[in-house]
This record gives sequence, structure tokens and C-alpha cells, in this order.
Amino acid sequence: MHRFLFSLAVVFSQCLITLAADPAKPEPTEWKAGVASAKITPEKPLRMAGYAGRKEPAEGTEQDLFAKALAVEDATGNRAVFLTLDLIGVIEQLRADVTSQVQEQYQLPPQSLLMNASHTHCGPAYGREDAKEYYDDLVVTLVKTVGTALEKMQPARLSWSAARCSVAMNRRTPTATGYRNHPNPEGRVDHQVPVLRVDDTNGKLNAVMFGYACHNTTMGFRKWLGDYAGFAQEYFEKDHPGVTALFMMGCGGDQNPYPRSELHYAHKHGRSLTTSIEAALEVNQRTPLHQRVLHGPLKTAFGTVELEYLPEKKRDPWNYPVQVIQFGNDLTLVALGTEVVIDYSLRIKQELFDPEGPAIWVAGYSNVYSGYIPSKRVLLEGGYEASRPYNPDVEERIIGKVLELDQGLKTQETK
Repeated sequence: MHRFLFSLAVVFSQCLITLAADPAKPEPTEWKAGVASAKITPEKPLRMAGYAGRKEPAEGTEQDLFAKALAVEDATGNRAVFLTLDLIGVIEQLRADVTSQVQEQYQLPPQSLLMNASHTHCGPAYGREDAKEYYDDLVVTLVKTVGTALEKMQPARLSWSAARCSVAMNRRTPTATGYRNHPNPEGRVDHQVPVLRVDDTNGKLNAVMFGYACHNTTMGFRKWLGDYAGFAQEYFEKDHPGVTALFMMGCGGDQNPYPRSELHYAHKHGRSLTTSIEAALEVNQRTPLHQRVLHGPLKTAFGTVELEYLPEKKRDPWNYPVQVIQFGNDLTLVALGTEVVIDYSLRIKQELFDPEGPAIWVAGYSNVYSGYIPSKRVLLEGGYEASRPYNPDVEERIIGKVLELDQGLKTQETK
């Protein structure tokens, strides 16, 4: 009996030594994630983007502008990077320059880089010839920001959730003489605030990427400003020290923030959106019930669809970009180019809906910036967002490409 107790004590002491020498490792995860942020506020006077009536350069900074990158990688090495920008849009040359250098330096293929602009109307008109110095520096900064996010990737847990925010209102009001740009409380909206959260292996929040479908046009003065989306990111980061907040613009082509034209409204709209992020994260709830844990595989696809104008307008068709990123069967993110109206977001969520399938997140203002993209309804109704004379099949062509890419990824073999 004494010999048994002695042997048991030896075994127990060896276990203690082993635990002391090799402490318990964090539970393995199937994701890695990294974030990076860089200031892109112009240091020299430049013309501003968004309102043609402002002929003079910006006269100061109300709030710094930022580029932010979130890099994710699944267990088999598939990667994607989300690059969010406090800019009017992603012009074609900017995407071409950034994607080519990112591919060369970091071996990230173009279909795995999503570039999204907040569409602030208080950012630089960076595509102008007199902004070339700023543009060249911008490309260098964006490529470096993507690289930093990739280099900082660490084991992480990803999850998705959503809340609601009522900052946006449809701006198409029917009148006897056609549709006017005026707040319409009866118009179509998408008030969802999708939130992708990134936690470390100990459950500590490291980053949030959130979306909303509404013009960043609370202000149109001559100062650099991220508008309500800039304040939402700023407030969330102040409330959660060490956390990076990234904004992903939705299909806000016919949505405006109301009230507007006074700076305190931009602050208020930003705080409202920040509160919605908190709600989506179920902050202070003892038992979260709506956090959809994301699993792999991570799949990405990028394609273009030819959009045609009415024959009598004699305009050349152009290739419109569509991007789809899938997080297994848990989340599908669809990124559409330029200024897409809200009908696209609502329809794509309906078209891809599956009660047993992934959550659907639809972004606009991604990968190219070239004017409004009306739905068939808006095109037939007319008005400001229907100013480009597309063929009436414009909506069907875009939706068809979304469905094609989504289905292609679902049937694609994983490595």
C-alpha cells in the first residue's frame, strides 16, 4: 500500500513538473487575422471630390482620413484582404496599381483583395493630374498597409452578427414632375449593420469590420472629414482601446443621412452607428445568442459583366466588377462596383437566402468608381440616380454574375 502511494505521488509530481515546463497552449483555431491602419489625409492643399461646385482646395482638416486593412487566412492557407478607404471611390487605376504590386510583393491574387471606399464627400479628388504626388504616395501607403496586415496575422476567431441603425433615409421622392432628391420616409432602405468581429485565441476583441448603406454626405464643406462613418470608427476605437474598426460601405447610392449639413449631425450619426455595432456584438449580454461563428474554407472570386447603354446614346459598354468572398457556409460577402442603389442589396440577400445557408453581406463602392448603377425600377422611374442611360437589363446582368460567381465557389474544390 505504501509502495502504491509512493508511486502515485511520483506520477503526480511529474505531471506538475510537465505542466510547469509546458503550460497549456491556447486552443487551436482555424483562422489567422491581422489588421493595419495608415493615415491618408493630404498634407498639401488639394481639390475635393464629390461636389463639382467646390472649385477651391480644402482649407483644413476636421478629421483625419484613413486606410485600413484586415487580412484573414484559413487553415489551409487561403487568404483574403479587405482594404477600406476614406475616399470618394476606388478609381480603376488605383485598383490596378495596388493589386499588381500586392500580387508581386505578397503573392495575394487580385480576386482576394477587396477595396472599398466610404464615399466621403470630404476627401481628395486624387485622380486629378494636380494630385499626382498624393496619388503616388497613396499607392505606396495602401500596398504597405496590406503587407503589414498580412505580416501581423495571428491565430484568431471570426464571427458575424448584425444590428440595425436608422441614420439612412431614401432620397428619391416622387412628385408631379418626376423624382426629386429629397428625403422620402416611405422609400426603400436597408438599415442592417453587418459586423465581422475578430477575437484573439483568448477571446479578446482585436478588430471589427462593419457596414452600412448610406452616402457619407452629412457635410460638404471644404475640410477633410470621414463623415459619419469616420466618426463611427473613431468612437468605437476610443471606446475599445486597442481595437481597429473598419467601415465597409453598402449599396447606398440612393440613401442619404438625415438631418445633414451641420457638423453635429455627423457626430450624432456616427455615434448612432457605433451604438449599433455594440448591439450587434451583444455587449454586456451574459449569454450571446446571435454570434455566428465562421468556419472555412475561405474562397474568393472576381469577375466582370459587360454593361451596355441604350443604342441611341452611342456609348461604349464597359466591364463592371463583381466580387464574392465565402467563409465556408457561414458568411458570403458580395462586393459590387461604384454607386449601387439599395435595390441590389435587398435583392441579392433575397436571391442568396437559404435558411440553412450563410449570412449575406452586400457592399457597394468596391473595386471601381464610375457613377450610378440604377436598378431596373430606378432606371424606369428616372431621376438623378438614373442619369446614365443603361439598357433596362442592367440589373439582371449584375445579379446574374453574382449568382454565377457564388455558385462557382460553392462547387469549387478546396485545397
